[in-house]
Amino acid sequence: METTFSRITLLQGDITKLKVDAVVNAANSSLMGGGGVDGAIHRAGGPVILDECCEIVARQGRCATGEAVITSGGNLPAKLVIHTVGPIWRGGSSNEEQLLANAYLNSLKLALKNEVETIAFPNISTGVYGFPKERAAEIAIQTVSGFLASNPEISRVYFVCFDEENYALYSRILNE
Repeated sequence: METTFSRITLLQGDITKLKVDAVVNAANSSLMGGGGVDGAIHRAGGPVILDECCEIVARQGRCATGEAVITSGGNLPAKLVIHTVGPIWRGGSSNEEQLLANAYLNSLKLALKNEVETIAFPNISTGVYGFPKERAAEIAIQTVSGFLASNPEISRVYFVCFDEENYALYSRILNE
């Protein structure tokens, strides 16, 4: 399923299959792979992604919540992987909304720095991290739309929803 809104395209499917300049990985702070989209990207991309993540951690330590780092795409159709750490939902009193916005924003800034024109985002923090899906979708769309307004270098942003629930939420918000 696919719907397009200006420079944003909403898809339901598997982010590891997209041929884009960069896919964003909803990583954990260790960058060592995990469950959900993180595990899927590491499995599909192969060991080169993990090797590059290990080099990053050796150089700078763990990736802080809201920050982003970049590796090659390994065996993925995407050239690059931008790994960002979304916040774990703790009821909303631990700056989670700003940290989630920062995850999107810092991913986009890193994309610009690396001359990325097409980028795909998963639904960051809405799986095991428990961020309320509707609020996460609002933050994602608001942050990305705001960034695109002043950064024409990025020609297309894909929001890739694995499940129907997120797809329906994004679709409704984008249509408002």
